[in-house]
Amino acid sequence: MPYKITKITDIGEIEGIIEKALICRLGLVDNDEPYVIPMNFGYERGAFYFHGSSKGRKIELINKNNKVCFEMDIDVELDKLERPDNPCGWIMKGKSVVGVGTASILEGDEEKTRALRLITGHCSEGNFSFPKSRLDSTSVVRVDINRITGKKIV
Repeated sequence: MPYKITKITDIGEIEGIIEKALICRLGLVDNDEPYVIPMNFGYERGAFYFHGSSKGRKIELINKNNKVCFEMDIDVELDKLERPDNPCGWIMKGKSVVGVGTASILEGDEEKTRALRLITGHCSEGNFSFPKSRLDSTSVVRVDINRITGKKIV
């Protein structure tokens, strides 16, 4: 077999993938319909943080059902395994992290500021400040991780 699929359970290796990922796909439930949104994020062991408008579908759904799932991936590459004319022999290489958690909406300015610094720190450097008017119009969601695992195909 020219490739290997490996489950990742080591939290250090999982956090290495999280650190490199640019987008996390957050899955929510809308009655009997799934709803997935790609989002930038912040992370600290045990929790993800997301931000957005204080109104909208994401916030409404979290208020109805706070059970969520998430996914992110890195180093994605299509390998045609020297058989470019036969898609049945192709494989998508890469590393991914998936899991489930419980979402909550942060209320206090200090909590929101701390989380926003984690989010901005994930994709840039600097110690940013956030004016009160922006904090008031922004929702920050914390997802406490209940289960997380990874996979790599190389």
